[in-house]
Formats: sequence, structure tokens, C-alpha cells
Amino acid sequence: MPGRPVVPPAATVVGPYSPGVQGGPFLFISGQLPLLPTGELAAGPIGDQTKVCLRNIAQVVQAAGGSLRDLVKVTIYLANMDDFPAVNEAYAAFFDRDPPARVCVGVSRLPKGSRIEIEAIAYLGPSL
Repeated sequence: MPGRPVVPPAATVVGPYSPGVQGGPFLFISGQLPLLPTGELAAGPIGDQTKVCLRNIAQVVQAAGGSLRDLVKVTIYLANMDDFPAVNEAYAAFFDRDPPARVCVGVSRLPKGSRIEIEAIAYLGPSL
């Protein structure tokens, strides 16, 4: 494997993949569902589910020695684009300044019937 798998202690995955893979200064973070440590999907409003996804991403980045400030690109997948405003509100609380580049894509279905999945890329190299 050309990269180093990154698996935080409390990682919950739903398939044969690594939560993150570091290749050089870049960390590629697999799509994170709003999974709780029990492996169950978080219930409740989409804003709360967004926060769980971002906390799961933070755990992967921290396991590689970084933080959410190191994210350079985020992709959000939504099963219902009507959730976009609430997702934006929850997301903004994690990035009060200099947020990463981002795209949001509407999809027909997500694993485990989730309403949201978020993937990211972090840069863990020297400051540019």
C-alpha cells in the first residue's frame, strides 16, 4: 500500500476500508457516517448528525497528529438537499475562520440509510 492506514481507537467502519490513509503530507479521510461508538447511526436532527460526522473526522485527523484546522477539502453527501441549511449551520460551528474548500452533493441513498456522509482531505505537511 502506498499510504499508511490511520485508524483511531474508537473507529467504527461499515466495510473493508481504512478510516484514513496518509500518503506523504496528505491524509485522505473516508466518508464518515454519523456513527456513534456503538456502531449505531445517531438519531435526531440533521444538524446533530452533521456534528457526529465531523467529530468522527476529527478523530481520524487527530490519530494522524493533526486537527480539523488541517482540512483542505471536504465533500458532503446528503440524501435530502432540503437538509442543506441545517447542515451548513452545524458545519459553520466547526470552522469559525478559514474553512476548507467544500462541495455538497445530493445523492439518492447512503450506507445504513444515513441522511449524511462526509469525507475530507487534510494537509499535514509544513506550513505553506
